[in-house]
Amino acid sequence: MTTQRSRTLRQTATEAEKLLWHGLRDRRLGGLKFRRQQTIERYVVDFLCFDKRLIIEVDGGQHNAQADGPRTAFLEAQGYRVLRFWNPEVLTNPSGVLETILAAAEGRLER
Repeated sequence: MTTQRSRTLRQTATEAEKLLWHGLRDRRLGGLKFRRQQTIERYVVDFLCFDKRLIIEVDGGQHNAQADGPRTAFLEAQGYRVLRFWNPEVLTNPSGVLETILAAAEGRLER
């Protein structure tokens, strides 16, 4: 079921997800390999760099700390670092978001 869901999510990506994927795909960001809409156990994450154990989530208005807390805690317990960005942040400052992601992947970010 999650595999089918991840396929559907790839086909119905938000504008912010499409814009960020353009900067992450094909090892465009620091040579890092990212996958989109990747299944991790019962969750589907927006973007995953498995080598760096880094998850990138692009959130819309339906997201909040209370609702996403258990999901984030589970993913962190699996050894992943989770970075979250709001859709407007990605749409208005994509280069800044990409720099933040690269800094996290390189261990230069305490976020």
